[in-house]
Amino acid sequence: MQKLLSTKEVAQLLGINEKMVYTLVAEKALPATKITGKWLFPRHLVEQWVEANTINYPQAPAHLPPYEGLLIIAGSNDPLLEKAISLFNSTYTEHIAVFGNLGSLGGLKALRQNLCHMASSHLLQDNEQEYNFEFAQQELENAPAIVNFCKREQGIILQKGNPKNIQGISDLIKPGIKIINRSSSTGTRLLFDKALQAEGIKGDDIEGFHHVVYRHMDVGLAVLSGTVDAGPGIRAVATLLGLDFIPLRWERYDLLISKERFFDKGVQLFISMLHEDIFQEMAKTLDGYDLSTSGKMVFKTDAPQ
Repeated sequence: MQKLLSTKEVAQLLGINEKMVYTLVAEKALPATKITGKWLFPRHLVEQWVEANTINYPQAPAHLPPYEGLLIIAGSNDPLLEKAISLFNSTYTEHIAVFGNLGSLGGLKALRQNLCHMASSHLLQDNEQEYNFEFAQQELENAPAIVNFCKREQGIILQKGNPKNIQGISDLIKPGIKIINRSSSTGTRLLFDKALQAEGIKGDDIEGFHHVVYRHMDVGLAVLSGTVDAGPGIRAVATLLGLDFIPLRWERYDLLISKERFFDKGVQLFISMLHEDIFQEMAKTLDGYDLSTSGKMVFKTDAPQ
């Protein structure tokens, strides 16, 4: 049982006289209970009452401090984003960019919790045309600024030579075919689930469906090792590892930025870098990317597809 205070003890706790305590009880303001004719006050409720009646309550400190050279990006992982972060760190030596691989949904949660400057995301909406806007509206109190990082090709990564003769999503339920999957917090998993639903396939009917990894490269390496036959991922990884690939669609991969942090120096340097020739040339070393809208603001009414 929580500690009960007497009238004298609650008066001392609040710094008032006992008469005022009785007045507060009569006004049904102060939490109290009467046992055998004696007023008693649950201490935890009294403390809650004090807190609830506090004015000018201080706001909780922000998790993300003012920008002083550390740029935090969280969300969906991508090989080109990894290269971009390395380029940023080597170009702007007074700044450091770091990445938290949380998946697209995890990135939005981190942005809501003020744990990062930018969230990388590629969440396909129900209309299968737009990306990220509805998810941001659901997760964030205020609409973020959205800058396109790239467009990239999503599909199914297959073993070299496609020995199981997998021609499409519907072949994944055939006996003897085993896949590896991405976690449910990722945009890749969302797209894969939509593709299965369109074919009327249940995930439980696919061997390996519930075996998840957290990076595109992890999918590719599992396929390369021969432990699985296929897995959802991007063309860039398939090409890097010399694997086969079945395309599903080109997607928009964006950076979501809270408007309060949009003009932080590191954020602006990173966005500006996306327009530089050195970044554009670096992207050409990877297959399956389109940088035609890279570094450009994305708006709901005219989002590039």
